[in-house]
Amino acid sequence: MQTLYTLSTLQGDQSNIEPVKILQKQIDASRQLFIYLLYCLTEVARYAETDSAKRASKNLPSAQDLNVNTKISGNQFLWSVLESITFKHAVEADKPNLVEDTSDQIRKLYLQLADSPEYKVYCQIQSRDKKSEKDIITFIFTQLMLPDETFTSHVEEFFTNWDDDAEMMNQLMLNYLQKPAGFNLQEMISKEKWMFAKDLLNTTRDKREQALDLIKPKLKNWDVERIAVLDMILMEMGVCELLFFETIPTKVTINEYIDLAKAYSTPQSGHFVNGILDNIHKELLSQDKIHKVNFKQA
Repeated sequence: MQTLYTLSTLQGDQSNIEPVKILQKQIDASRQLFIYLLYCLTEVARYAETDSAKRASKNLPSAQDLNVNTKISGNQFLWSVLESITFKHAVEADKPNLVEDTSDQIRKLYLQLADSPEYKVYCQIQSRDKKSEKDIITFIFTQLMLPDETFTSHVEEFFTNWDDDAEMMNQLMLNYLQKPAGFNLQEMISKEKWMFAKDLLNTTRDKREQALDLIKPKLKNWDVERIAVLDMILMEMGVCELLFFETIPTKVTINEYIDLAKAYSTPQSGHFVNGILDNIHKELLSQDKIHKVNFKQA
C-alpha cells in the first residue's frame, strides 16, 4: 500500500522506476526502526548499572547513592536478547547507537522506570522467575517508551516512517517479546511473505485497468478524481486479491482492506471500501469469476 501510494505521487516518466526496490527500501526502513526501538529498550534496562556507577562516584555519595538496585541489569530475559546472534548482527549492521541524543533519551526513560511502582515491586521479588523478568521488559516498552511524547518525537525526528509504522512496531515488538528466539532480525519478513508482497505489488500495477473496470461502475455518483487516493489503491489491491490470489479467502481480503482503510485513510473510508469491495465480490461470484482453494492444501 505504501509503495503504491509513493508511486502515485511521482511525477513524469516512471519507466526507469523499479517498484520492488521501493518496496524493499520501505521494508528495510521498518526493520531499522524496529532495531532502534529494541536497542533503546535494552539500553533502558541496562542503564541501572550506569546510574549506580555515576551515583557511587559522587564526591559525597549518600547511602541511597551507594545502594542503587541493579537487579534489572541481570534480567535473564534481557540477556537472552542481548546474547542472541541475530540481535548482535542487527545492532552491528544498523548501528542504532549512532542516532544522536540516544543516551539522553535512555537516561530519562530509566529514571521514569526507577520511579515507577512496577519497578519497585520487581526489585523486591527475590527470585528471577521468567514471568516477572519478561513483564518488566514489556512494561518499559508499552508503558514508558510508547506513551512518552518526548521519546516518540525523538524517534520521529530520525525515522520518517514512524507515523506510518508506529502501530505495526507495537505489534511486532509484542510478538518479539513473546518469543525472541523465533525472530531473525536480519529478515523481518519470511521469504514466503516477501514473495507475496512482491506478487501483490506487481499484480496490482499490472492489472490496474482491469481492477478499475470493476470499481468505477460501482462508484455511482462519486467523482473518481475526488475519492481519496488511498481508498482507490486499497480497492485496487482488494480486487486483485479477489481475482488473482486463490489461497486468500474472500472474507479475509475484504476485512483486511476495511481495517487498512480505517487505519490509514479517512474516517468514512472503512465503510466506503467495504461497500465497494462487497459489491464487486457479489458480482464476481454471480459470474463464477472467483475460484479459491484451501490454503493448507495449497
